[in-house]
Formats: sequence, C-alpha cells, structure tokens
Amino acid sequence: MASARRRSRSVQRSDAATGLDQRPRRRQVAQTTKKPSLVRRLHRPDYQIILWVGLLMLLGLIVMYAIGPQRANVLNATHHTTYYTDTYFAFKQTLSLGLAAVAFVGLSALPFAWLQARAGMIMTVGFGLCALLFVMGNLLHVEAVAQCSLGACRWFNIGPLGSFQPSELLKFGMLLYIALFIGARARQGVLDDYQQTVIPVVLMTLAALFFVVVLQKDMGTGLALSAIIASMLVMSGMNKRILATMLLGGVVLIGIMIAIAPHRVERVMTFLQGDDHVAIGDDSYHIRNAKIALGSGGLFGLGIGNSIQATGYLPEAINDSVFAIIGETFGFVGAVAVLVLFVLLLVRLLKIAERLPDMTMRLVVVGVFGWLGSHVMLNVASMIGVFPLTGITLPLLSFGGTSMVFIAGALGLVFQLSRYAAYQPIDEKESSHHEITSSRRWIGRARYASRRRH
Repeated sequence: MASARRRSRSVQRSDAATGLDQRPRRRQVAQTTKKPSLVRRLHRPDYQIILWVGLLMLLGLIVMYAIGPQRANVLNATHHTTYYTDTYFAFKQTLSLGLAAVAFVGLSALPFAWLQARAGMIMTVGFGLCALLFVMGNLLHVEAVAQCSLGACRWFNIGPLGSFQPSELLKFGMLLYIALFIGARARQGVLDDYQQTVIPVVLMTLAALFFVVVLQKDMGTGLALSAIIASMLVMSGMNKRILATMLLGGVVLIGIMIAIAPHRVERVMTFLQGDDHVAIGDDSYHIRNAKIALGSGGLFGLGIGNSIQATGYLPEAINDSVFAIIGETFGFVGAVAVLVLFVLLLVRLLKIAERLPDMTMRLVVVGVFGWLGSHVMLNVASMIGVFPLTGITLPLLSFGGTSMVFIAGALGLVFQLSRYAAYQPIDEKESSHHEITSSRRWIGRARYASRRRH
C-alpha cells in the first residue's frame, strides 16, 4: 500500500511538471478562472476643488447680500407690493447654496458605476421633462405649472421652492450618456466610424438642441450643451477631419438658429455695431449699462452696498449680469480675482482628467470642464462686449438654484473621480493596461500628490 501511494504521488508530480495534472488545487482553479477586474487604489481626493468652489459660492452670497436690498426695492416698486424684503435674495441664495452643497456631497459619494448604469434613464427623463414643459407652457398654457417669461417657457413652477429648469437635467444626462457612449466606442476601436459613433452622437446632439434652442428658445444653454459634447469629442482622440467637419456643421447650425429668431438677430446686429453707432436704442441698453457698471467700479470698486446699476438700471443684475455688478462693487481687482478663481478650478479639472486611466471617467471630467468653461466665457464675454449678449448664468455666483445645483453636483462627481487619478499623466498607449489589472502596483504610486510634484 505504501509503495502504491508513493507511485501515485510520483505520477502526480510528473503530471504537474508536464502541465497534465487533472486534479489542480483549489487555489490554482481560483487563479485560472478568476475574471480580470478593475482594480484601482483609491486615495485622497483633490480638495482644491472644494476650496475654489467654496470661495466662489461665498463670494456669490456676499454679492447677493450686497445688492439684494436694491433689487427688492426695484421689484416692490414695479409690482406695487411689499413682498420682497431686504434679505429676500440673500436668504434664497443661501438655500440654493445649501442644495448645491447637498448635490456636491451626494454625487461625490454616489458610486460612479451606479450613475453609469442609469445614464440613459437620466437623459431620457431630461428629454421627457423638456417636452412636458413645452406642452404645458406653449400648448396648454398652464401657468401654474409652466413658468414663462418674454415668450420663452424654460422653468417648472414648484411653488415655495421656486422653479426648476429641466434643461439643466438634460445637460447632466447628456454629459453622462455621451461620455459612456464615446468611451465604449473608443474601447471597441470604432471611434471614427460614422455609422456606429459619429452619426449617433450628431443625432443625439441635434435632438437636445432642438428641445433647448428651438422649443425653449434658450441659445445660451444650447451653446453650453454644445461645448460639453465638443470637449468630450476632442478629448476622445477622434479623427481631426471628422472633428473639423462637425465644427463646420455646428457653425452653420448656429447661424441658422440665429437667423430664425428675430431677437437673436437684433443682438448680433447690436454687437456688430459696437459703441460707435450714432443711434443708441433699446437694443443696446443692456450692454451699455453693463459697461457702465464695470467702468464705474474703477480699480477697487464702489464697495459693498454702494452699487448704482443694481438699483434698476442694469437688467438681470442678480442673474446674468452679476459679473458687471462684481466689477462695480469690487472693481477691476475684484473682477480679475473672480476670473483667477475660475481659471484655477478649470485647470484643476484638466489635471485630473489627464491622470485618469479610464476613458469614460476622463470624458466626464472634460465634459464638466466644457460645461463650466463655456458658462464663464459666454457670460463674461457678453458683459464686456466681446460677444453678443447671451442669457447664461455665471456658475456658482448668479442667483438661482437649478443651474447652481447641477453644476455643483457635476463638480462633486469630479471630486469623486479625482480619487482614481494617477500620480502622473496617463500614457494613452498604456491606459488599457492600467485600466484592467490585478497588480497592486498601479502606475507607480496611485496618488494624486499635487503637493510634491506641482
């Protein structure tokens, strides 16, 4: 019996040496059948995002506190009421900041895989709400539900909570779904394929622009949505000829959308006339007062609570024109400081994007960059007169809840993704190797150690 057992063990050893062992160990089975999984070592997120976002929100609250009484007086005199108090707008802005903080924390903690699985549903809900708003506002004229202003229905009236703008949800849904779609096509190697990638992206973009620009008459949001998708397409590495063709088509489409709307034509003509035209009419009233606000601020501004343009001269002083009020209140130095904060935040987004090993994550961060950057560029450029006047908010500073909440939520998502960023920028040729690996050593040290290398 003993000799038989010795012969059996010797046969097993010989079979294992030649790779013919028919009874592998359990550990061997587990190792050979285990599927490769995404192994990323989480680390400390990039807290600079919180720093710059927090400073911008705080500055916006200070501005609302400073010009809130003037705005309240204007509205009370216009509507013959005493409803608006001196602290009304500061209080509402504080509530918006609270909701924005909740959105930031929520999306920084919500697993990205959960959002990926529901990206299509989020985008579909955004389309559905935009369609419902058009029906309720333009066809059924239900003023209790659809809030319309100057012939444009862009908000749902939600009672004491204020209003909700569904186009912001659509932008967020498009950001997630397009990033997921392009990332999948890039991994499949069909990024430049017209039928599988280019045409579907174009059709989805056109559908979104139709709902936002045509039905809601919101050119500013349409431009921001286009910037989100364009940023992701450029980052994806798509063929330059295809990108150039899409850019040319986008310019033509923008021209058509301007031509079919008389008020957009008037804004463009006012911009082209500049400050030298003799007849100064109502069309240039807004931009003239915005420049007066910026010019009267001088180097250091008139000081908090001393704004003149906010007393009724400058339209939308707390919303789209808040940058002009900042220039009047804090002067050239204050306006430049605000721009520096935005630049620091945008640069941080790009640094995070170039250090992410996953294409979909990278596209999401770049899409948020395009979202935030387009709002800042369009708003500031229109206030200083280098771009036609466009109704678009200055992120985290303008009065209002929906835009602030969704932008803060998107930045919270970036904050979460920064935990996956590598120590050094990812090499495109090696990204697939680092994306799926069972090794504990991931691109050197898997840390976003900005304190040591920047």
